[in-house]
Amino acid sequence: MRTSVFVKYPDPEQLKEAVNGFDREVLQVNGHFHTPYSFSAFPEIRQVFDMAGKEGVKVLGINDFYTTDGYEEFNTLAKEYRVFPLFNIEFMSLQKDLQAAGVRVNDPNNPGRTYFSGKGLRFPVRLNAQMIERLFQVQDESNRQTAEMLVKLNDFLKESGENLSFSFDGMKEKYAKNLLRERHIAKALREAVVAKYPSEEDQKAFFEKIFSGKAAKSAMSDVAGLENEIRGNLLKSGGRAFVPEDDKAFLSLEQVIELILEAGGIPCYPVLLDNPKGEFTDYEGDFEKLYQNLVAKNVYMLELIPGRNKPEILEEFVNFFNEKGFVITFGTEHNTPQLDPVTVFGGDGKELSPAMKKIGYEGACVIAAHQYLKAKGKPGYLKKSGKARLDQRSEFVALGNAVIKNFLKA
Repeated sequence: MRTSVFVKYPDPEQLKEAVNGFDREVLQVNGHFHTPYSFSAFPEIRQVFDMAGKEGVKVLGINDFYTTDGYEEFNTLAKEYRVFPLFNIEFMSLQKDLQAAGVRVNDPNNPGRTYFSGKGLRFPVRLNAQMIERLFQVQDESNRQTAEMLVKLNDFLKESGENLSFSFDGMKEKYAKNLLRERHIAKALREAVVAKYPSEEDQKAFFEKIFSGKAAKSAMSDVAGLENEIRGNLLKSGGRAFVPEDDKAFLSLEQVIELILEAGGIPCYPVLLDNPKGEFTDYEGDFEKLYQNLVAKNVYMLELIPGRNKPEILEEFVNFFNEKGFVITFGTEHNTPQLDPVTVFGGDGKELSPAMKKIGYEGACVIAAHQYLKAKGKPGYLKKSGKARLDQRSEFVALGNAVIKNFLKA
């Protein structure tokens, strides 16, 4: 039976002594990225580690939608490259009361829809039968919607006189590990068009035709931009291949949190924060109100993707919640075709400030300590009530720092 690498680690005091108690070097962390097991800019997980090695990123957090299938490969590569692994997961949940009230949470376009992560899950993963069924439910529903989109897309292409078609099984084998998502469809269509029409002029003509006479705004060489246009014109609401999501595609936020806790993880709210126009969603615009809402749900951890936020707004927000004892992590997401660096940068394209890097590293340390303790069969960062051990945050940071440094030097 597989066991966690942390099972063989010495007790906490020995670990901390091994790093002399003074090694508090702040390491570069990317605590949130997606892999091909959901959808990713990376064709293979190994690429993440290759890039991390070149960029000096020492802690990585896998964070796929609805699945832990990538954990085994991620863990193996983490040991090979000596990069510390954080085992995370992400869901799209639905808060029906907020949906009915028209409140946008962390999806700017869909009221009530709530992205939510679990941090520091057990590896190897253990779930009871009810939770496994719950996880399969959202996976199956996601794949069902994608399969229906492909049927509608094939019908539309045939109607348009284009001899192109796609099968669910064929696409899954070529592009996905388990979940076949909307972004995979956009990628497959773009690649099929390039293969059929080598001339850029012919490619432009194709897209203008299927975009109902609208010329593509992106250059044919702009992979990410073009695939986003395909999604916007064909796969989103109003598009010829659009298929609305069934309520079965979403768990309630309470169900998601229950699943995360059962998997040994820490509930974590992914913050959208400001958009390019400086606007916030209804749920996030008032920091104090957001704080009260999260605490009411026993959520004491946040994550952000700083590349989409103005640095001054990011720092104001992070400092507000850090002072209230919240654990905070940063990542890049990499959930689009755009292959950006693994290093976490701010919305201005520059490195995060030393203060932000320190907070992000300390967040990773808390997760690392939690993973270590849970592997040892001990309570982690959460009490039985689900509340966080806020008064012990600094102790978890110290322990997690020792766990990470021990892993890296082994």
